[in-house]
Amino acid sequence: MLCQCTQHDDQKEAERYISESERQWAESVASGDTTVIERILADDFVGVDPKGRQYEKTEMISETRNAPKYFVSNHLNDVKIRFYGDAAIAQGNESWQRHTGERGRFVWTDTWIRRHGRWQIVAAEDLDAPESSR
Repeated sequence: MLCQCTQHDDQKEAERYISESERQWAESVASGDTTVIERILADDFVGVDPKGRQYEKTEMISETRNAPKYFVSNHLNDVKIRFYGDAAIAQGNESWQRHTGERGRFVWTDTWIRRHGRWQIVAAEDLDAPESSR
């Protein structure tokens, strides 16, 4: 029983870490702060942007530094996380606003892997979506 409790506690802690990291990544779009991206994206990370273009960690760091030129805000609305041993799938959405007043949402899926005791994103796919009417 102790083993199951410890495993459950580890998963809850990982869920908190992943959820908080996703929130920080969303907010970095408006702040330009790259520290969260440098921490949570694996060196072998590959993402797919809404136009279908692949990008790597170094590109994401550079784009995040420049993002405040375009974005006033970007906020995490929701994230759901499912665990599969040392892997986790995080799916969520964010609401953003540009300096032009344009608003929208990103819908995404991030694949997290635990390597050497550390959770990092190895893959991401992002989609543009209309702003929610909620």
